[in-house]
Amino acid sequence: MNRIVRIACLAGIAGFSAGVSPAALAAEEVTLYTTREPGLIKPLLDAFTEKSGVQVKTLFVKDGLAERVATEGANSPADVLMTVDFGNLIDLVDKGVVQPVKSDALNAAIPANLRDADGRWFALSTRARVLYASKDRTDLKSFTYEDLADPKWKGKVCIRAGQHPYNTALIANMIAKDGAAKTEEWLKGVKANLARKAGGGDRDVARDILGGICDVGLANSYYVGLMRSGAGGPDQVKWGEAINVILPTFEKGGTHVNVSGAAVAKNAPHAANAVKLLEFLVSDEAQELYAKANFEYPVKAGVKADPIIASFGELKIDPAELTAIGKNRKAASELADKVGFDN
Repeated sequence: MNRIVRIACLAGIAGFSAGVSPAALAAEEVTLYTTREPGLIKPLLDAFTEKSGVQVKTLFVKDGLAERVATEGANSPADVLMTVDFGNLIDLVDKGVVQPVKSDALNAAIPANLRDADGRWFALSTRARVLYASKDRTDLKSFTYEDLADPKWKGKVCIRAGQHPYNTALIANMIAKDGAAKTEEWLKGVKANLARKAGGGDRDVARDILGGICDVGLANSYYVGLMRSGAGGPDQVKWGEAINVILPTFEKGGTHVNVSGAAVAKNAPHAANAVKLLEFLVSDEAQELYAKANFEYPVKAGVKADPIIASFGELKIDPAELTAIGKNRKAASELADKVGFDN
């Protein structure tokens, strides 16, 4: 099938009007700036192009996404801005580089606490901050984040740096619930329980549990899928099999999650296609691809998680609005420094 005929067929699949010429469809495109490794989302983008006929140009921006788009200004080619942390989504808003979107499809698919009230950013998938626990040395069935500060875990906790966005987000959530003073005491308690200096990555928590350095630790849910599936190699399979995974909750809430999300750039040259891409990413098809490709929880209700992730049990997401949590990120970072968490 030649390119023109193929595009014409795709136009029919996507529901384009008969009055749009194949030549016009051939020029349809959207430019995505993403802090997520492009290879991880390629299956999603390929499916979008197959469905819509819109070609996706992808630029990987490891750091400084908001600053880059702000510097490019009105000449920026960016249409969609995608990040792997809700704090970075809020940074995009604070830098004034996004525009509000009104979309019934996005609002229907994404819970209100996982999107901006003014439509300036939207969560596309979630990952839970879970407890890794030794299969050999613990028999835990439930856990709260507050439990990590219990003296009975002294010398038994592993965790990555407190200043890492995954942990500052959790700390910020606790500040929103309990206030800075109580959160500071909690941080002191967790630090006192550390088996080693806070640092490394989330998968290192599982590695160190297998190695007997610690018994429990906090890490992201999707890393378990990467380890147990073999995606990280045979050693990581052993790490993943050495732990039980528990969905902890706050004493006054649910399980803390972070999100991968996206926004439409303020000066998007192809704003309509940008919205079209976001709407596709919350479709059943794309949400299933998210679950299979990245071991993340679908943001849309009714779409099943990967079996490895589903085996952890029912995820009850903490109801706190991400925007409210985001306002406490600076205070969370300052508290981590104040207690010397990473020292």
